[in-house]
Amino acid sequence: MASTAEIKGRIDSIMETRKITNATYLIASTKLRRARSELEQTRPYFDALRSEIKRVFRTANDVDSHYFYPPDQEPELPGTYGCLVITADKGLAGAYNHNILKLAEEKMSRAANPSLFVVGIVGRVYFQGRGIPIVEEFSHVVQNPTMRRAREIGDEVVRRFLDRSLDEVHILYTEMVSPLKLEVRERTLLPLDRANFHWEPPAGQGAPQEVTYVPSPEAVLDNIIPSGYIRGMVFGALVESFSSEQSARMTAMEAASDNAKEMLRSLSLTYNRARQSAITQEITEIASGAQVQGER
Repeated sequence: MASTAEIKGRIDSIMETRKITNATYLIASTKLRRARSELEQTRPYFDALRSEIKRVFRTANDVDSHYFYPPDQEPELPGTYGCLVITADKGLAGAYNHNILKLAEEKMSRAANPSLFVVGIVGRVYFQGRGIPIVEEFSHVVQNPTMRRAREIGDEVVRRFLDRSLDEVHILYTEMVSPLKLEVRERTLLPLDRANFHWEPPAGQGAPQEVTYVPSPEAVLDNIIPSGYIRGMVFGALVESFSSEQSARMTAMEAASDNAKEMLRSLSLTYNRARQSAITQEITEIASGAQVQGER
């Protein structure tokens, strides 16, 4: 059995670790609330953009745009597959990073001509360690998702799409379905599918009002898509990933704190037994010594 000093040292070490896990849990919960609040504040703007795109297609269904599949073409385009993967900057978040990296590797292995774009230090280190080339890495984005950073990413992706460096672009991120359920998602950034923008008038509303777009529906789409919709999709994915990371970290830190609590309980029992055994041993030795002295 270990000595009382060794057990006491281990108890002190676990108590310090538990303080760290508790602090990390509280920090993650604060960041999660802030991120969700920011997303809810900006969501109406992007919903309005999506509604306006639907309205454009209701007005001119055959409108031509660089950012959409042609009206008569199925959404299957061979060519360069661009994959934007959003990971974290650090660990301590359970299986959060593992799940997104596993899906990214699977998608990249299936693509004939993949181009990898990475957000997050964990993803960069992971792919570099496996010799997988990264076309572009976006640093200092994950821990502070803002519209400015989303604009930088979105503009770079759109630029490469328009100059035909990329034929299609997909974004891989983690969505927080609930605090206890995180799911890895894949969404197509470009080109967009017209079927996803089918116009459905609100219930109880009469005939839709005719809208005239100046100078043309094509020009309106070409302005809305890169400057609003794509940036909004990237921003939403960044915030969802950040929220999922904090939720996963909260779960991991809560489990670590519970494990530390159980270890402390077990070690306290062991310490008390060792201490009691030492005291009993001392009493026995004193009694034995007294008995020997008495016999003399």
